[in-house]
Amino acid sequence: MMNLGTLSLTTTVKSSKPMVSLSFWIPYFTHWGQSLLVCGSAPGLGSGNVKKGLLLKPSQQEDQLVWSGSVSVPPGFTCDYCYYVVDDLKNVLRTEFGMKRKLVVPEALTGGESVQLRDLWQSGDQALPFRSAFKDVIFRNTGDVEVGKPLGVFENKSDQDDSVVVQFKICCPDVGEGTSVYVLGTSGKLGKWKVESGLKLSYVGDSMWEGDCLIPKAEFPIKYRYCKVPKDGSIGLESGGNRELTLHSSSNKQEYIVMSDGLFREMPWRGAGVAVPMFSVRSEDDVGVGEFLDLKLLVDWSVDSGLHLVQLLPVNDTSVHKMWWDSYPYSSLSVFALHPLYLRVQALSESLPADIKEQIEKAKKQLDKNDVDYEATMETKLSIAKKIFDLEKDQTLSSSSFQKYFSENEGWLKPYAAFCFLRDFFETSDHSQWGTFSDYTEDKLEKLTSKDSLHYNTICFHYYIQYHLHVQLSEASEYARKRGVVLKGDLPIGVDRNSVDTWVNKNLFRMNTSTGAPPDYFDKNGQNWGFPTYNWEEMSKDNYGWWRARLTQMGNYFTAYRIDHILGFFRIWELPAHSMTGLVGKFRPSIPLSQEELEKEGIWDFDRLSKPYVQKKFLEEKFGDFWPFIASNFLNETQKDMYEFKEDCNTEKKIAAKLKSLAAKSLLLENEDKVRRDVFDILRNVVLIKDPEDARKFYPRFNIEDTSSFQDLDDHSKNVLKRLYYDYYFHRQEDLWRKNALKTLPALLNSSNMLACGEDLGLVPACVHPVMKELALVGLRIQRMPSESDVEFGVPSNYDYMTVCAPSCHDCSTLRAWWEEDEERRQRYFKEVIGLDAIPPSQCVPEITHFILRQHVEAPSMWAIFPLQDMLALKEEYTARPAKEETINDPTNPKHYWRYRVHVTLDSLMKDVDLKSTIKNLVSSSGRSVPASGEDVNNKK
Repeated sequence: MMNLGTLSLTTTVKSSKPMVSLSFWIPYFTHWGQSLLVCGSAPGLGSGNVKKGLLLKPSQQEDQLVWSGSVSVPPGFTCDYCYYVVDDLKNVLRTEFGMKRKLVVPEALTGGESVQLRDLWQSGDQALPFRSAFKDVIFRNTGDVEVGKPLGVFENKSDQDDSVVVQFKICCPDVGEGTSVYVLGTSGKLGKWKVESGLKLSYVGDSMWEGDCLIPKAEFPIKYRYCKVPKDGSIGLESGGNRELTLHSSSNKQEYIVMSDGLFREMPWRGAGVAVPMFSVRSEDDVGVGEFLDLKLLVDWSVDSGLHLVQLLPVNDTSVHKMWWDSYPYSSLSVFALHPLYLRVQALSESLPADIKEQIEKAKKQLDKNDVDYEATMETKLSIAKKIFDLEKDQTLSSSSFQKYFSENEGWLKPYAAFCFLRDFFETSDHSQWGTFSDYTEDKLEKLTSKDSLHYNTICFHYYIQYHLHVQLSEASEYARKRGVVLKGDLPIGVDRNSVDTWVNKNLFRMNTSTGAPPDYFDKNGQNWGFPTYNWEEMSKDNYGWWRARLTQMGNYFTAYRIDHILGFFRIWELPAHSMTGLVGKFRPSIPLSQEELEKEGIWDFDRLSKPYVQKKFLEEKFGDFWPFIASNFLNETQKDMYEFKEDCNTEKKIAAKLKSLAAKSLLLENEDKVRRDVFDILRNVVLIKDPEDARKFYPRFNIEDTSSFQDLDDHSKNVLKRLYYDYYFHRQEDLWRKNALKTLPALLNSSNMLACGEDLGLVPACVHPVMKELALVGLRIQRMPSESDVEFGVPSNYDYMTVCAPSCHDCSTLRAWWEEDEERRQRYFKEVIGLDAIPPSQCVPEITHFILRQHVEAPSMWAIFPLQDMLALKEEYTARPAKEETINDPTNPKHYWRYRVHVTLDSLMKDVDLKSTIKNLVSSSGRSVPASGEDVNNKK
């Protein structure tokens, strides 16, 4: 047996032995101007510098474009390596996914031999088994398989001119206990398709199996396949056609071929899960709201119900306003800190005094309401926690576990604690109001968090809360992993304008702009989320370190995550900070219309097109007899019957402030909300939006044809602007957005091992799905929001494998509420989808729910994930609560109170064997995987 050594080469190996010819061989189709390059960690392959890597040469071999190249290396040469698609200047266009390859040359070779590495490009989907959701949770038992031999050891030697040593390598992530892996094929050394004589592979770790044999050249070409043989002796031959191995040269050298065959081909793994916000969970132990330790009970219920995944909404601290507005989980105070709302105060100490125990029991009863009382729950929990902290702070803060946590997290924990102190001291999170502390510096931070400071006790309290939140969520996370349940988190696209992150990293954000949903997303006005947009150029300077740190932190607790509004990594809808609605915005990045471009088309009057077009007749139509009041308070007449906005009310925020002032003085005789909407309409009556950074660049206003400003133009101008509008929104940006996503998203995906899913609903540019496919990002499919423009209802049986399918989500009504909302739509669904001409029931009875859920579990999608409310609708006794009350979010209301609580406890659901059996039967009968039972898990080591 020849040991290939370890991957430790950092300098050129000097050897007196003759050199070995090492060649790379990989089939890959490229576009014009693209080439393949191999780069490794050793000097001979670039020392990690792609520009110095080995450029491969293409050749057409039958129906494949094969790239190959050779280098001479001494025996014992080892390094890791990866393939890249590059342009003519060796700029990287595409990178492989998955773990780096191990390049090994047998140390015992005498020199003069030929070692050929035959590889397959590692696409994103081939890296999925190495994501923690699979590797550490679903396929975790594969890690119990004993390593049969060291990685890269050949058991045969090529000492015959008429034979070749072939090493077969396959990634087989899902291997049951006692299962063996074989190679079967046409060669006698591969058993001539008989298992008992086939080549048995050895496990070498990281889901990789390998083995080698000496094959006579006369037997080539060889057809072969891999197979699994469990301990019951059955044969699980991989799917698809036979693999083929041919010789490409008639070399007289002793030859070694390493066949890296990618993944074992089998039916794609499919599973199911439940989605519920942390705050919505109800148990007999919680105080007013779901708590991290409730997840253990939710995991148990999921396992009993055949579910492999629990999906949450964001769980970061959102305590910006110190009121119920903070219930919005997507507006984080810190992207690192966990929310104190989810703390279980009983678990803070093993020896709680009787009076605190009594206070907790009293609070449990008082806060056990139909919905979350956000403010009362936060106040109560923090009050109780403070009492326990005063009793046990010295013991906790001096413990080795706290010291370890603090040392690993102080980079974000100290700024967070300081921010919370300053927020409470100044009674605002708006750090521009903090005087000398408005501008963050390390020196100021050290003074604020110094042990000598008067408020050090307050700072430590925030440390204490975060430490215990970490301990409790970690406990729940590890419990989920051991039970085979993926815990899926949520990555918000934005952060609050007044957050720790914008205070500490102000340069990473464009504070003079605001993130909004494109206006077609919800309604004609859109939604201004109010988040600052990102300064991607600045973020790229350290390879997106802030994002990578976020994902690393999430990876401490979650094994999968949902990227909220993934379109934001392609482009974001950007608004001026003074906007309150989302209509008059632009995409960033985007290619604007230049003044030169417009002038060539005969468009000259840029003031006319970019300023609000306000005519007297328009005011009369809009406000009737009330128009003089509007004109006198908001407008100046510039010429007869033409107006412009006054300086003190030329933005939406200024208009809103002036209306409030008029209303307070009882001067506003009309409804304030209606007047505000109507005045906003006048302000937004533009055709072009001037770029605030370059006066010679313009953006077409969304839905320009709806404006009277557009309608009053001549036909030539209308036709030109209409064409340029469609070009801007649907054509010219595609390549730019694709490149933008391919710069930013890989940095996120490579910063953790979590399985990534992207929320890709809404108006999706053509470039999005190809990029998601390339990066192996799992998309989202909601039946009532089909991605196809020509259908009303999606067809789950047509979904791609790389998707999550669901009948509803937190941003829309539940299945029951949706069914009841629209009688005509209900009838269309009943006829088109269910296939019945009868009058449908007015309520979503359990039979209807069962049908819809069955559609989804039978879909090809990797995951079928159902809101808990939709699962409860399988049983009539859980449908007594009005369906509208089960809606989590109303996206059209920016001040929606996120407070929904499930009306039944998890403890009670655990006792409902009938519901659990119904769900499990749905999942298992569809061919989806179900977790091992409790007995199976408890018997594991």
